[in-house]
Amino acid sequence: MDEVFDVAIVGYGPVGQLLAILLGQRGLRVRVLERWAGQYPLPRAVHFDHEVARILQGAGVMNALAKRVEPAAHYEWRSADGEVLLRIGRDAQGSDSGWPESLMFSQPELERTLDDRIVALPSVRVDWDAEAVDVRESADLVEIAARRESGETLLVKAHWVVGCDGANSFVRGVVGARWNDLGFRFDWLVADVIPHEKRTWEPLNWQLCDPARPTTVVSGGPGRRRWEFMRLPGETMDELGREETAWRLLSAWDIRPDNATLERHAVYTFRACWADVWRRGRVLLAGDAAHLTPPFAGQGMCAGMRDAANLAWKLALVRAGRANDGLLDTYATERIPHVRAMIDLGVELGRVICVLSPEQARARDLRMAAEERARHEPVSRPLPPLGPGCFAPGSPGAGTLFVQGRVRCGEAEGLFDDVVGRGFVLLSPDGDPASSLSPEAAAFFRAVGGLTAHVAPGGPVEDRSELYTRWCRERGAAVALVRPDFAVFGAAEHLDGTPRLVEALRRAIGG
Repeated sequence: MDEVFDVAIVGYGPVGQLLAILLGQRGLRVRVLERWAGQYPLPRAVHFDHEVARILQGAGVMNALAKRVEPAAHYEWRSADGEVLLRIGRDAQGSDSGWPESLMFSQPELERTLDDRIVALPSVRVDWDAEAVDVRESADLVEIAARRESGETLLVKAHWVVGCDGANSFVRGVVGARWNDLGFRFDWLVADVIPHEKRTWEPLNWQLCDPARPTTVVSGGPGRRRWEFMRLPGETMDELGREETAWRLLSAWDIRPDNATLERHAVYTFRACWADVWRRGRVLLAGDAAHLTPPFAGQGMCAGMRDAANLAWKLALVRAGRANDGLLDTYATERIPHVRAMIDLGVELGRVICVLSPEQARARDLRMAAEERARHEPVSRPLPPLGPGCFAPGSPGAGTLFVQGRVRCGEAEGLFDDVVGRGFVLLSPDGDPASSLSPEAAAFFRAVGGLTAHVAPGGPVEDRSELYTRWCRERGAAVALVRPDFAVFGAAEHLDGTPRLVEALRRAIGG
């Protein structure tokens, strides 16, 4: 009899890899189909934020990545004259997620680290050189046909299929989704460089808002730099994409063939769009298959990683029979508003830099420079909440990202998720939330992977920075219920409101 997998994933980029890990860690049998014969060796994404770092921590890879990333404190926007127009960011040493606000990296190194983790998961199988060419769904299964370069055809059966197969997604066509396109479209040359000698780059990440040639200058991870040059009117894509063009533009930055290696150069069309449908039956979309974000906020890959974190625990509960499959409909209702907010931010920032009129640029510079001088600290842009879905209605903080701080429990000390655990977490600074649960409610909570913690200064789980106590006090809450993707499910004003939170969770997942 043919083996039937719990989930088949089409595409083995970072989003498909992360989803495979998060499902495999929960014991699900996962089959991954990747059209190419090996990992793509050249850089693409170069940034992820503190929330994604926490997600990767949960996937068991952040310790391995720690020496392969470069923290970035601020992101500056400067005029052609060098005047600071905008500074975005916070202290690079920390955030409310327990990781630096922004981290710069090389995507091939991330993919190798994720692949190493997948190799250690016995329930995950990866097929290279296997391009999905047909998807057929029955009442309780999906059958995928994949073709190898040799002409051989693979048939894979699974209960659920997730398309993580990029902007030109085959699976998106299967779902029947169409793009909602904001019409924001510009062509940029992306050049990844390895300088031969170590340099100090100040600022580390910035935008040159010069109408003569808008340019991005950022880290590409330790030992690497990235330049992005906007295509000007009259330039052809072919002309911009030539290697000699890349070296000519880089020479203005003292980057030459004798002092640097041009690792990669390619012309990209930056777009702003999202799919109108993310699920049809047993087939779902994630990552670039579901949305494309302009790069100016560094949120393209981040959005896909959030997709994987949101979807993984829901698929696991449905497969375990602990939730009905209606829970999967909340994946799109929660993620699309968040994705749209990130796309809108990318477009907003893009409209600042993609100005080619000298007159418009002068007006922009005067306005933004005055606003920047009036500020006393860099702009901090909190992450938007998730859209409506699996939450306690009207509850304080519902849908927002919950905090992670350092705690001590017995002899163990470190970040909360590593010391106490992950999953559904009930925590309170006022006592153990488990004490107010009936045996039936406690059994349900354990069955969905729930755990409880009394987190307080001097408590059984010692709140070393008082981060958890402060979060609760600021929201008038005594207890919080956090989901496996670190979003707040809900909070209660008093500890005896814990049973209502757990009952709200039971109703929300249909368990």
